[in-house]
Amino acid sequence: METVLVEDVLHRFLLERAGVRGVIVRLGAAWREVAGRADYPAPLRELLGQSLAASALLTGNIKLDGALSIELKSTGALRLLFAECSDTGRLRGLARWQESIPESLVLSDLPEAIMAITIGHAERGQRYQGLVDLHHAELANALENYFQQSEQLPARIVLAADGESAVGLMLQKLPGEGGRDAVHDDDAWPRIEHLTATLGREELLSTPPEQLLYRLYHEETVRLFKPRPLAFGCSCSRERVVTMLRSLGRDEIEATLEAHHGTIEVICEFCARAYHFDRVDAEHFLSGNTASSSTVQ
Repeated sequence: METVLVEDVLHRFLLERAGVRGVIVRLGAAWREVAGRADYPAPLRELLGQSLAASALLTGNIKLDGALSIELKSTGALRLLFAECSDTGRLRGLARWQESIPESLVLSDLPEAIMAITIGHAERGQRYQGLVDLHHAELANALENYFQQSEQLPARIVLAADGESAVGLMLQKLPGEGGRDAVHDDDAWPRIEHLTATLGREELLSTPPEQLLYRLYHEETVRLFKPRPLAFGCSCSRERVVTMLRSLGRDEIEATLEAHHGTIEVICEFCARAYHFDRVDAEHFLSGNTASSSTVQ
């Protein structure tokens, strides 16, 4: 029988015997939409795919209001990487680079690199931001250390991405969670780590979540919860673009209108949606009146 891979889903699960909770994310069309926005070099495409899967993965066990984003900046060839998952399961991401990307992107080698995880609602001003230590070569290891430092609980994260799929698996040790024997099973977490270490990149990318969890942890009493759908989606809007333009000030807006024959075009880097404004629109938003005839394509 042919195995059908269900894409763009997040599964929460519980390993009851071991007292471990987990999340597994599998992205297909949503990831291909992001990856297709630019001709990314293979190492950068893989890191962006891992980051997009991780942004969804990290929402699995938290109460999210707004969005969770992973943002990386450096002064090297990789200038910016951004991946985001909203509380409605909408994903977006991009990366910018300037020079030849090395064959292997090692996080700890990126010059003056800073990575931040931001959680919350930007419009409401309710956001929490934490910095990720980048002394690790791989994104998964850096995120594991982040959880160890922020929650004082061990986590195991596995990430993989290619041109078709981006997949992530996260496990967290929770004392007392799950089966009643978990608290007394001192070998539970080392056992789960050992089982997870047998998981290869190709196996992670090619195996359906239910089959993968059974193959790895069938002796741990796996309880799989209802899947949560994920999809590509952008949070850009006319209102956000107007806010950005208004922040530039009248002089710059008028100079832009003069240089572009009386029109302003703003194209969203995430979804390629184009917003157009003319002189009448500009006067409306500069005077604080949001009503205008601006168009969106």
